[in-house]
Amino acid sequence: MLKIKNQEIIEDIAGGIADFPKYTTQLINLANQNAGGTRPKVVGQMSELIKECPGVCFLDWVDWYQDRMPDAIENATAKVLDMIEKLKSAISLVDEEMVRRWVKDLVLTKTYTGLKFQESILKRIADRSGKTYRTATPDEEAKGIDGFIGDEPVSIKPVTYKSKNMYQEKIDSKMVFYDKLKDGIKVEWDF
Repeated sequence: MLKIKNQEIIEDIAGGIADFPKYTTQLINLANQNAGGTRPKVVGQMSELIKECPGVCFLDWVDWYQDRMPDAIENATAKVLDMIEKLKSAISLVDEEMVRRWVKDLVLTKTYTGLKFQESILKRIADRSGKTYRTATPDEEAKGIDGFIGDEPVSIKPVTYKSKNMYQEKIDSKMVFYDKLKDGIKVEWDF
C-alpha cells in the first residue's frame, strides 16, 4: 500500500505549492465561496478545459489556459478581493456579545431544530392532507417509525436512503423523503 500526500502530488505535477500565512487561505476560501470567483462562468469549466488542453505538462497547461481565458484570473481575483473587503467591514462589527448570540443560536436553537425537524415535516404533511399527526414513542421509533399522519405510521428518511443498498432494514410504514437545501428542506411522499 502507498499513501501519497496532496502536497507531494502537487510537487510532482506542478513543481510546488504556494505558501500562505496561517489562516489566510481559510479567509480567501470563504470570500470565494460567497463571491463565486472561481465558478465556471468566471474561470471556465475546468474539468473540460483540462481535457481540451493539448499540452502534456503543467507549463503547457498554464500557457494554454492563459491564452484561452486571458481575463479569467483577473476577473476571479477582483470578485474574491471585493468580498474580502466586505468581510473586513463585517468583522469590525463582531464583538463578544455577537459571538455569544451566535453560539447560543447554533448550540441551542439550530441544533435542536435540526434534530427535531421531523415534527415539522409531519405537521406540514398532516396539514396538507387534513389529518392529525403525532411523533413516535420510543417503542415505535425502535420499529423505524418516526411518527403518524392520522393513523398511518410514517418513516422519515433522507432522499439518499433510496439509493443506498446497505440499508437492509424492513420498515413497515409509509415513507417520507427529505433533501436538505441551503435554505430549508424539500420533502416528498406518495401517500
